[in-house]
Amino acid sequence: MMEEAPFFTAVAEGPSNVTAYWVHTDDKVRLRVAHWPYEGAIKGTVFVFPGRTENIEKYGRAVEALQSAGYSAFAIDWRGQGLSDRFDDDRMLGHVNCYSDYQKDVAAMLAAAETLDLPKPWNLFGHSLGACVGLRALSEGLPMAACAFSAPLWDINLSAFQRFAAWPLTWTAQLMGKGHAYAPGTRGESYVLTTPFEENRLTHDESSYRYYQSVSENLKDQQVGGPSMGWLHQTLKETRALSKISSPDVPCITFCGAEDSIVAVPAVEDRMARWPRGKFELIPNARHDVLYEVASIRERVFRQMTELFSN
Repeated sequence: MMEEAPFFTAVAEGPSNVTAYWVHTDDKVRLRVAHWPYEGAIKGTVFVFPGRTENIEKYGRAVEALQSAGYSAFAIDWRGQGLSDRFDDDRMLGHVNCYSDYQKDVAAMLAAAETLDLPKPWNLFGHSLGACVGLRALSEGLPMAACAFSAPLWDINLSAFQRFAAWPLTWTAQLMGKGHAYAPGTRGESYVLTTPFEENRLTHDESSYRYYQSVSENLKDQQVGGPSMGWLHQTLKETRALSKISSPDVPCITFCGAEDSIVAVPAVEDRMARWPRGKFELIPNARHDVLYEVASIRERVFRQMTELFSN
């Protein structure tokens, strides 16, 4: 039996029938996963791979929409995020030693899903960092019937100068033992608690932004601030490596906001042009988090995603 872990249902504002568990990776990292079962004529389970800085509770509203479409959901706190183990005395630092570590997290999540005997077919939703981890996992055989991605972190939105400087800067930082230092221009603060709605890069929907802030304010010990130099270097390495692999033989739909300033949309367009059973949707008047955009956009995204999962 897996040990139950804390989950803050009231903060998540999602279905109340949820159970969180502690699971352990092969390298002895403790992670938190959460399962929302669906009572009724179930269509399967959606695995939720969150973005950088996110915790499981942030997906409460999204899971409610998935349940309305007939799906159970299963989500994870990546290492260094949420209530999963952190690797620095500064809990706000966003850090990973290497991207293959995230695949150890995926393996632990998959083992937990098998232990819980989650209903099939299994489908994958990944946002931003979660889509980066998800693409790698699918290429290595993650058993998903279909996948949907939003704002995939398949490259970082950097200017030519920033990219030219980032490689030697982050490589040198790691070499000099400074991989845990914050990347330039970032700090150990919650983005949504220090950025007014009017200036945010995530959503046009004020209600969604207040929801982000509520989750962050009520679960401060789960927050993550800026990325480390090491995280930035490893992300540059992984996205460059992923750009060279073939697309998985899995049906896929990918959404990007036309106003996304966080990920490099051209890299997403390139990937989806090379995905034989893939479809790309560039959504006008949308920012980074289309799942929490204005109602018309998020309803469109959920409808198209669940239609793919139902085929």
